[in-house]
Amino acid sequence: MTTVKKKIVAEIREKKGKKGDGKIPAVLYGAKRKSTSLFLQKKEFDKLYEEAGESTLVTLDIKDQKDNPPVLIYDVQRSPVDGEIMHVDFFEPNLKEEVEAEIPIVFVGESLAVKELEGTLVKNFYSINVKALPENLPHEVKVDVGELKELDSVIYIKDINIPANVEILHDEEGVVASISRPENVEEELEKPIEEGEEPEVIGEKAEEEETEKEGGESDETNKEETENKEE
Repeated sequence: MTTVKKKIVAEIREKKGKKGDGKIPAVLYGAKRKSTSLFLQKKEFDKLYEEAGESTLVTLDIKDQKDNPPVLIYDVQRSPVDGEIMHVDFFEPNLKEEVEAEIPIVFVGESLAVKELEGTLVKNFYSINVKALPENLPHEVKVDVGELKELDSVIYIKDINIPANVEILHDEEGVVASISRPENVEEELEKPIEEGEEPEVIGEKAEEEETEKEGGESDETNKEETENKEE
């Protein structure tokens, strides 16, 4: 039997509508469960969501119900105005079947290449997609950028430390983070300009084209006036 440490209390919502005082509307569904409308205490859920995220099984303790299923926080809808949580979807998975989930990446440590060599830390992933049994889904994945000690050093997907019973659904050669070299602008400006490589000034070019165009139009006008006089 799966043991789930985190718990959230909910109550049946008899009528669909707006959230009540300090409450958030929610819905519970699953492959073998009829959709059920619920209410949650906002403060309690905010705390749980910060700790569990969307990849940790939590027990849904429904008041006056004997069935308290382990669920995943499947979706959270926020207000576009203030970012407050407006609605929550709970999904009851089959605990014997693997599910796919998006797991946040937490970057830890300090890169010597950034601190001492003036490199720039480039992050290409902020989360990864994984596949595992619901009880094996990690809450987060930590990536230690302290491993990036030199310029151009790289951390690949295959370098991520993750449990063997969790499958990462990305190309193992994908670059999670890297160190780019500092741009030396002064050095670039000091490079000699080869013959025929004089930099083009867009403004001057546009002015020259306009002058040529006007000159061409003037020649056409003079030509027409000459022809008219001959006639």
